[in-house]
Amino acid sequence: MPRPGFVLDVDRSTPPSLFWHGEGFRLEKLPADRSRVIYAPEPHDAIDDVDGAIRTALLHPIDMDPLPSLLFPGMKLTIAFDDVSLPLPKMRRPDLRQRIIEQVLTMAAEAGVDDVHLIAALALHRRMHEFELRHALGDRVYDAFEPRGLLFQHDAEDPDNLAFLGTTDQGEEIEINKRAAESDLLVYVNINLVAMDGGWKSTAVGLASYRSLRHHHNPTTMEASHSFMDQHASELHKSTWRMGKVMRDHGPKVFQIETTLNTDTFPQPFDFLAKREWEWNAKDRALYLATAKSVAKLPARSARKLFHGIEAPHQLTSIQCGEVEAVHKVTTQNVYDQQLVEVEGQTDILTLGIPYICPYNVNSIMNPILVMCTGLGYFFNLYRGKPLVREGGVVILTHPTTNEFHPVHHPSYIDFFEEVLADTTDPHVMSQKWEKQYAEDDWYRHLYRTTNAYHGVHPFYMWYWGSHGMKHVGKVIIVGGDAATVRKLGFTPASTMNDALEIASDTVGRHPTITYLKTPPLMIADVK
Repeated sequence: MPRPGFVLDVDRSTPPSLFWHGEGFRLEKLPADRSRVIYAPEPHDAIDDVDGAIRTALLHPIDMDPLPSLLFPGMKLTIAFDDVSLPLPKMRRPDLRQRIIEQVLTMAAEAGVDDVHLIAALALHRRMHEFELRHALGDRVYDAFEPRGLLFQHDAEDPDNLAFLGTTDQGEEIEINKRAAESDLLVYVNINLVAMDGGWKSTAVGLASYRSLRHHHNPTTMEASHSFMDQHASELHKSTWRMGKVMRDHGPKVFQIETTLNTDTFPQPFDFLAKREWEWNAKDRALYLATAKSVAKLPARSARKLFHGIEAPHQLTSIQCGEVEAVHKVTTQNVYDQQLVEVEGQTDILTLGIPYICPYNVNSIMNPILVMCTGLGYFFNLYRGKPLVREGGVVILTHPTTNEFHPVHHPSYIDFFEEVLADTTDPHVMSQKWEKQYAEDDWYRHLYRTTNAYHGVHPFYMWYWGSHGMKHVGKVIIVGGDAATVRKLGFTPASTMNDALEIASDTVGRHPTITYLKTPPLMIADVK
């Protein structure tokens, strides 16, 4: 029986805690008697017969007819799927998307459907490389569809291949991929890594254009989203659900497929990373020392290649199909069952170890904008109820935070860092003053459409993602980061954790409470 999550009150006998530090680690001894460490629940048991579970779900959907009964000769069938941003790290082959899509294609062939297209739901993300598509879909699906132009990646800047569906009662415009909009059936294949994923966010975001996305990817909406992991407290989700109503009334019939994974994140020899430090045996300690020393000696490029090569052993815990909202309700509960940890009260200081990966730097570089987004956008929002840190408190991140960017994947990030952040770190100011210029820049648009670059506006969205966290806390400190780069972000650099705690005392006093949210593995703090 997997153990639930656990909150450890730190005393003098507690061993140092392992913090991620980019492509490396830190061991930090937190102050006794006023610190606590939150550990994720252990991975839930996986489904043994994955292919059988997929078939059962397709034949017994929620609030919809079985998939085979929705398929007929002459119909237009489109299958959209999550892009390379999920799951993290990438899963071992065969990927769930491959296993699900193969069964959908088999049922379509049996029904005589021959007009089938596959779409990677990129929104404004970068185009996937061929090796990434092959990993997600498998060689057989890729080779059957890509050479014939039947597998493509959503282009949010192609006016000839976008369709306007209507406007919500609050003036939000819904414009999505034309092929998807004109299909007799749109099947969406989703991997729900966290509670934020799935639901109408799959289609209304993944297949949308900037014209649509700007209505909820903005500072006002993001600041009012408390948190992204709680649909009912997230203005982002309320907006996409309003768009979903328009899609339901005026768009294609959607057959939603959602899956949940357990939190078995790291394969051997990295499995010590998911263990509680006081439970490390001699082998775990030796593996930690060997890994930490080896990685420290590697050039940054080699360390990144090592970690991005990890294929996670996480496995399927549930699959449900059918009507979007009914499916998502079940999915969200399954995510909560795996990830929720009950926590009593808020803290003065929240500490977070920022790892080498986030949804937007897969096979790439964790640049300073993404460090901010991961810390204040994603990890800060891993809560339900109240934020882990009190209003006006301090967040301490550990990460090298170097001034380094991937020139192919993140070209507009480079200019954002040098130009926009030199002018302002205020999300509202940059939204009004700079966003339109980057969103409509012809060169960024060309790179997004023809190479593997994120859309020109994407760094703004990453900055907005952390806007609620920035507004909520009184100070952000980064331990071990390049000082000039950290200051450019508007944050405070510190050499050590003790230095960071000393700096934080100016904001929260001399004897603050401290909480360390030890993730990954992923969890959601249910703060009472």
